Amino acid sequence: MIKKLESYNIVFIGFMGVGKTTISSHIAKLLNKELIETDVYIAEKANMDIPSIFDKFGENYFRDLESEAVAEISKKRGVIISCGGGAVIREKNVLELKESGIIIKLTATPNTVLQRVKGSKERPILNGHMNTEFIASLMEKRDNFYSNAADITISTDGKTVDEVAKECIEKSILFIESK
Repeated sequence: MIKKLESYNIVFIGFMGVGKTTISSHIAKLLNKELIETDVYIAEKANMDIPSIFDKFGENYFRDLESEAVAEISKKRGVIISCGGGAVIREKNVLELKESGIIIKLTATPNTVLQRVKGSKERPILNGHMNTEFIASLMEKRDNFYSNAADITISTDGKTVDEVAKECIEKSILFIESK
């Protein structure tokens, strides 16, 4: 069954703190596949961390780097891709990702997200806004982008990493079989 996934990228999208990094890392180990995190890819290429890119050049510049990264990464086959929270805001990124992969939207409640990210300084969009109201508002603004891009949606609330990973693999196989 898992053999069916070999030529597909498995792409994780969703709001920050929903578990994209944790789940994608776990699945990469389970399936013995390469993991590419778009934010890490961008930071390494720019030789600068994401908050510094935002501070020095602004969000639009970062989104341009993100689009370049998505185009490059999408050319690969059979990898696990964990996208930054805003990667699917641009339609061209979604089209690139869909061409080679299955897009899985991970979700969590605003309260769960807050609990997961409250100690982080690596979330430039949340700096000064680390509360459930702001998170809920931003989630609502972005949800259409995530929902329109997703082939599969999976909630991470109240589940173990292994439970979510297995659900992602099972639903990915079913998605491929339905094509």
